[in-house]
Amino acid sequence: MIPFDSNNKILVTGAAGFIGFHLSRLLLSEGAEVIGIDNMNDYYDVALKENRLEILDEYERFTFVRGSISNDELVDFVFEDHHPDIVVNLAAQAGVRYSIDNPRSYIDSNLVGFFNILEACRHSYSGNSGVKHLIFASSSSVYGNQMKTPFSVSDPVDHPISLYAATKKSNELMGYSYSHLYGIPMTGVRFFTVYGPYGRPDMAYFKFADKMRRGEPIQIYNNGDMLRDFTYVDDIVTGLERMLCNPPGSDGQAPCRIYNIGNNTPEKLLDFIDILEEELGMKAVREYLPMQPGDVYQTFADVDDLIRDFGFKPATSLRQGLGRFAAWYRDYYRL
Repeated sequence: MIPFDSNNKILVTGAAGFIGFHLSRLLLSEGAEVIGIDNMNDYYDVALKENRLEILDEYERFTFVRGSISNDELVDFVFEDHHPDIVVNLAAQAGVRYSIDNPRSYIDSNLVGFFNILEACRHSYSGNSGVKHLIFASSSSVYGNQMKTPFSVSDPVDHPISLYAATKKSNELMGYSYSHLYGIPMTGVRFFTVYGPYGRPDMAYFKFADKMRRGEPIQIYNNGDMLRDFTYVDDIVTGLERMLCNPPGSDGQAPCRIYNIGNNTPEKLLDFIDILEEELGMKAVREYLPMQPGDVYQTFADVDDLIRDFGFKPATSLRQGLGRFAAWYRDYYRL
């Protein structure tokens, strides 16, 4: 495995987002040049995104472009002006439940936006020049309500139960076709329930913390009978960093591979809430509700391929990860 080379110029889309921020900060701390794109939309608290951006702006080798990847002229300008060596596409409209009422934003960002990134990579790529590797975010949501565990990248994923999941599966198919047609090395990464400091306020653990802080009841779906492979954000970005300078080879096929990054340890939702309460020093008022449309019962990542190809396995325990989130949360909100 080739170690990360900070001489590469890296484009990170969604740089002010949760994972994009953590990845950009890690790369900048190691001396890399990072170009970040983000549209700074108001899907959740823009002030949190601005705060992430302020931290990244402290690094001299960070350049920020405000705009959407659904704007093909903007994407083309960024590629022509900055000539990235590696692209990490993390910009997307996130959220399973939001996709039920707001489907168009998923088409614009997740499909049109990703198409624009693929086209820009295609026009920049010519063998040993241009973009050397495109890494793009997929999701454990593509597995749907599959009962076979752990979830393997070789499992069929033909029955998405949300539009969000369908767009992520579409990204994998689009990426493979462009890799096959034009030889562009690509890696798709299925993330499993990412959490941690500077996280997304729309995600359950963050919403739980907010409601506990305000003394409001938390909504627990499927009466708490759910399992999640919670993955701490530092493990996610460490896995991504190891992939950057290690694009897949062709081996007679398209140079395109898919990997899971998950903790390989499903946790009961109620145990997760218990630990969060303990780490925050707050008690939740619990409201139990039935399963919601688009939700899945369990997630569980098979990470054998990740271990084999990159020598890495996420290992942050739930207690460690939630402890770090709780410490950040209390400091950020001055509790």
